[in-house]
Amino acid sequence: MSGLLRSKWMFLLALVVLPWFAAPAQQVDPKLYGEMRWRCIGPFRGGRTVAITGVPHQPNLFYMAPVNGGVWKSDDFGNTWTPIFDGQDSGSVGAIAVAPSDTNIIYVGSGEGLQRPDLAVGDGVYKSTDAGKSWTHLGLRDAQQITAIVVDPKNPERVFVAAEGHPYGPNTERGVFRSLDGGKSFEKVLYQDENTGAADIVMDPSNPEVLFAALWAARVAPWEVRSGESFTIPGSGLFKSVDGGSTWKPITQGLPTADDGLARIGIAIASSHPKRIYLNVETKKDHAGIYRSDDAGESWQLVNSDHRIGGRGPGAMGIAVAPDNPDTIYIANTTAWKSTDAGKTFVGWKGAPGGDDYQRIWVSAENPQIIALSADQGAAISVNGGASWSSWYNQPTAQFYDVTTDNRFPYWVYGGQQESGSVATKSRSDSGEITFRDWTMPGVFEYGRVAVDPTDANIV
Repeated sequence: MSGLLRSKWMFLLALVVLPWFAAPAQQVDPKLYGEMRWRCIGPFRGGRTVAITGVPHQPNLFYMAPVNGGVWKSDDFGNTWTPIFDGQDSGSVGAIAVAPSDTNIIYVGSGEGLQRPDLAVGDGVYKSTDAGKSWTHLGLRDAQQITAIVVDPKNPERVFVAAEGHPYGPNTERGVFRSLDGGKSFEKVLYQDENTGAADIVMDPSNPEVLFAALWAARVAPWEVRSGESFTIPGSGLFKSVDGGSTWKPITQGLPTADDGLARIGIAIASSHPKRIYLNVETKKDHAGIYRSDDAGESWQLVNSDHRIGGRGPGAMGIAVAPDNPDTIYIANTTAWKSTDAGKTFVGWKGAPGGDDYQRIWVSAENPQIIALSADQGAAISVNGGASWSSWYNQPTAQFYDVTTDNRFPYWVYGGQQESGSVATKSRSDSGEITFRDWTMPGVFEYGRVAVDPTDANIV
């Protein structure tokens, strides 16, 4: 066939085929699904959670946020949790702060604030003035990942926000932002460049003009499928302000440098002795671990270099100090750790329910026996200093990588839950509600996919 004839035939074929492809899809009659309603079928166990906080003067009240599940509230020490953020545009949350002087005011930072292969970004900062009943979007929409928020203990309108920025590329809406009008406007007060965001910020409990902030220069590489390790560039570091955030100076004495691969830093100040400060420092070399300062952050010493405890990676950087004892500190890592000698030695401290990758720790300033802990297995509350904990089987907040069903009646739903293994749950129950008794674990994987034999549901 000649080239000219072949071209004519191809042209005629296109005239016939293209209209068939371009035809609009047939519309489904809404009456066929009008009576369908969404319902929760579980599993009723906690999923990966970072943000968590208690509330001053209300020891029973807590807020937590699964990284893709909005904000949840408990008024009974973690025995039950209620979602209070479902109507908002972002479900991913990385930071929660309650104003100490007006506990009806809550600030929420969206975007989980991590650098990992599977993450969800957010769309800025939200605020509630009625304890979570309603919400207002404040701004910083392009920050995408909010890692921390602090509120002046005497002025609920004075707020600082640590923004990590885009995880996969550069952008300028990152660094530390300050608002003096309750979030109506924000001023960027600490910024380095379009590749460096803010990973943490804390306020001296004895002087709200003194702040410490950690900048983190990192990015998620597009080829990272499983490792979860971000690549870093020079720019990470610790900064201090003594004038309410207007000016900042870098703190370097005794800390790792860019040549050491300095990366993410977590910060905690001892409220009973504010000159005592601790850092959880990540590096790419042998300088990671727990650092301590006894002179208000001017100089530092490495007090523990065990990578099982500190500096493991960009996710588990949680650190807290007991309010009544500057020598007692808590670290979130693959295990939750406790030290009573200022970081020299640690013991594994978290009891059941246990799991991998603890994230953040909150300790009540009024009663150090009340502790809240977030982990890849949800949120848990202790009222006896960690001797026992609330259950994680009361939070349907699982983060799933894949979902499928079988052909039984009632049918079962299968999937791999992040950090908790695969799960299969019934779509209905003889008990009138689906509970943890109606699901099982068909395997131990989390990232894998499930395939069920369509003729025999026993074969998975």
